[in-house]
Amino acid sequence: MSSVPGSDLAALKTQFDRDGCVVARGMFSSAEVAELIAAFEGIHHSGESEKLHSDQITDPKDPLTHWPRVVHPHRFNATARRHMLHPAVRETLAAFFDGVEPLAAQTMYYFKPPGARGQALHQDNLYLLVQPGTCVGAWTAMDICDEQNGCMLVVPGSHRGNLVCNQLDADTKEYFNSNHVPVPKGMKVVPVCMQPGDTLFFHGNLIHGSGPNRHPTRFRRSFIGHYAAGSLKEISKFYLPLVRFDDAMDIEVPAAVGGGACGETWQGAEH
Repeated sequence: MSSVPGSDLAALKTQFDRDGCVVARGMFSSAEVAELIAAFEGIHHSGESEKLHSDQITDPKDPLTHWPRVVHPHRFNATARRHMLHPAVRETLAAFFDGVEPLAAQTMYYFKPPGARGQALHQDNLYLLVQPGTCVGAWTAMDICDEQNGCMLVVPGSHRGNLVCNQLDADTKEYFNSNHVPVPKGMKVVPVCMQPGDTLFFHGNLIHGSGPNRHPTRFRRSFIGHYAAGSLKEISKFYLPLVRFDDAMDIEVPAAVGGGACGETWQGAEH
């Protein structure tokens, strides 16, 4: 497994602090990418997954009906758990958290086949409700990701704003989720093109999403982890237990109560 040189870490942190997101190129090796792809192909074909009932799509014409995302695979799959705790991810997160040891909260895997809808612009800490501070996502590409097959979309600098509580209705012909966070005045949406093994780190307040996969044949698979600084005091109950990097031990912290910064607009913890 790879390690991040100190000079690269400093550059990554500078960009992360400025933009709220940064791509670490080649963080996962080609062998690690192949191992993850094989593991999730097995999970998909066996039907062994934890998917939220609210996330299930039943339209037989929708590609996501046949290729649903996998939520919390680290809870039942050793390969997912091991890569959630990737040493280079830990090293990078510790730099972003100013030396505080990170904790792992969630894993997901998206297959995103041809024809699949994207995910409307949103902010992750509306769901994780990490306090104090925020969560950080680590989104690793399994395939070449570009605008044709629905790459990640980010709004650099939007992490400096608050969580957006009053959201717009998303176009459900383009996106599988119904809420949409508007782009702040003076900012713009930027596509993030990536190669297999690249990891996009992004702040929990960063506005981000993805476009539909319009390519006729290419998937846009990705392995995602969500993390928080070990100094956190609470997190949404859906993400408990957290996992320590050093010994892979599950730990508990208090569950967040209520809707966080958005009050009663968000009651649950199921993202």
